[in-house]
Amino acid sequence: MISVLSSIWALLVGIVLIMLGNGMQFTLIGLRGDIEGFSAAELAIVTSGYFMGFLSGARLTPVLIRRVGHVRVFAALGSFMSAALIAFPLMAEPWAWTILRILVGFCMSGIYVTAESWLNDAATNETRGKVLSAYMIAQTLGIIGAQALLTLGDAGTAVLFIGASILVSISFSPILLSVGHVPAAQMTRPMPLRELFLGSPLGTVGIFILGSIYATQSGMGAVYGTAIGLTADQIAFFVAMLFAGALVLQYPIGWLSDRIDRRWLIFGASVLGALSCVVGIAIGGGFWPLMASAFFAGGVTTPLYALFLAYTNDGLPLEDMPAASGGLVLTFGIGAILGPLVTGWAMQQLGPIAFWAVLGGSFALIAIYALYRMTQRPPTPVEETESYLSVLPTATPIAVEAAGVWAAEQAEEQTEEQGSAPDAAQEETPNGTDPEVKPTSAAPGTERR
Repeated sequence: MISVLSSIWALLVGIVLIMLGNGMQFTLIGLRGDIEGFSAAELAIVTSGYFMGFLSGARLTPVLIRRVGHVRVFAALGSFMSAALIAFPLMAEPWAWTILRILVGFCMSGIYVTAESWLNDAATNETRGKVLSAYMIAQTLGIIGAQALLTLGDAGTAVLFIGASILVSISFSPILLSVGHVPAAQMTRPMPLRELFLGSPLGTVGIFILGSIYATQSGMGAVYGTAIGLTADQIAFFVAMLFAGALVLQYPIGWLSDRIDRRWLIFGASVLGALSCVVGIAIGGGFWPLMASAFFAGGVTTPLYALFLAYTNDGLPLEDMPAASGGLVLTFGIGAILGPLVTGWAMQQLGPIAFWAVLGGSFALIAIYALYRMTQRPPTPVEETESYLSVLPTATPIAVEAAGVWAAEQAEEQTEEQGSAPDAAQEETPNGTDPEVKPTSAAPGTERR
């Protein structure tokens, strides 16, 4: 692992710094928006603007890269994002913030595409899993660390916005000064949504609903905190808990994913998320129970994203996985745009409690649909499923495609190893007549690839 990190440390440091700046502005929008008198519905539109920009950036950045190259695109997007962060306190109007958030989302998506292209190019088949895992951990740590930085300033001034801008600006130095080889910018066209749904109804519907959950948590969490009267420090801690849970729960859920029917795991994680939201509604303002609700509700969101990706890939041949990954990212993005709008409208009508109500209802829908799908299709044998790899919802199709291919290769290697063991035992038996040894055939998962 040390040798792997030594080759990509500059990229990881840059990603942490970028996430520190981006994570700060996510929470700052809610804090400063409340100070400026924005309504929950207005802040919901601002939040959705980020995901509109993110979705468009994921599709257009490869085109820009092919025209002018990785380095120029990376530097240009970083400059625009840094400028946008400084502009927030200068133009405190909902329409202006929406435009700025679209710009920030576009820039962040393009930065991810470029960084993930470099990471994927720097990895080999043997190291790709470790590289992607390190990348996801760096992103999560950056978001959590950003919440701690928010306690160092006053959201009512421009200081924290300037700090976020500075972090984004300096993040490019270690990356641009260390990158040597420039990879090709290629991304598979996403699978049509109808074809994706027919291939995996649960994966398509589930990841759409999950997009709304993730965007609501990350974008409306601070809005909820201000609405119930939390202090700025408490809001920062609340948002940090939404992401800290993912770091803790990712591994046990991933471990179970490779050992049981993934639909049951999707059901169980969704029920845990729904119950956490019920607790959030019932506690009525207790700080630590509220933090526990955030920990578990946020903690199952990221693992569910990876579960839906893995479950969808289980039923696909290897050559279709990149296109399906692009389709799932698109579906997730559409859900992320709509989720905050629904939550903001509900909070405007029903009050802060609607934050948990919408989240809990969304988790419950996933759980119910997972149960329904279990009555429509037989389970995929565990030995034929793809390997699970943690992928954050912020990943672009570059990282998702790489993770899917890596998972398929790992599963195929395991299948070959399991198939070769009985063959070797049979060769050691004279004339292969030992009645305890039975011939084996290739696993169905190998044939379909």
